[in-house]
Amino acid sequence: MDAVRVALLREVLAGTEWPGAARRFAGALRASVVPARGGLLLVGTEAYEPWHLAAHLVDEAAWSGLPELAPVLVRHRARPGDPPHLAVGLGRLEAAGRGATLLVVAPERPEAGLLQRVHDARRAGATVLSLDGGDPEVRGLAHEALTVVEGAEVGLDTVQHLVSAAAGENSLPGPRGRRFRDRLSSLADRLTSPPPARW
Repeated sequence: MDAVRVALLREVLAGTEWPGAARRFAGALRASVVPARGGLLLVGTEAYEPWHLAAHLVDEAAWSGLPELAPVLVRHRARPGDPPHLAVGLGRLEAAGRGATLLVVAPERPEAGLLQRVHDARRAGATVLSLDGGDPEVRGLAHEALTVVEGAEVGLDTVQHLVSAAAGENSLPGPRGRRFRDRLSSLADRLTSPPPARW
């Protein structure tokens, strides 16, 4: 979703909690990602793979000059012949520890195996965030959660667009509080560079 559509979406949702909630969650996401450490891992449930969010975060990482926002998509059914960006399986969560950020997208209750892996990653020091449908166990594992219950004004897919767009905004703090000159230089680079490659 491009910036114009996101702006229209925010305008439609003005007066609801969603634009502000998405910005707060995106701020927590940006603040938790430590570039030199474990990076950002993105995982969904067996039935819901958040590849669309992964693609938007890759775009936002390129446009904002914050490569740490580009996630590693962790998949339930990754195969050895898949392209490298789609070939990371659940075993990657076992290596997540201090410095890693794990973003769990779970519209419904995940299977027990994923919950255990997320629990183990949290115990090892990873920061866990969740975009979820309200499952209490998922929320209990998350340091920061944004819940979209069934029947809300928006769906989980819409909230993912709001979060990914907000994560790349210059108004949010970066992981180490970038200086004004750094932000200005980054803006100049973005304005003069070609658009990022598509997912």
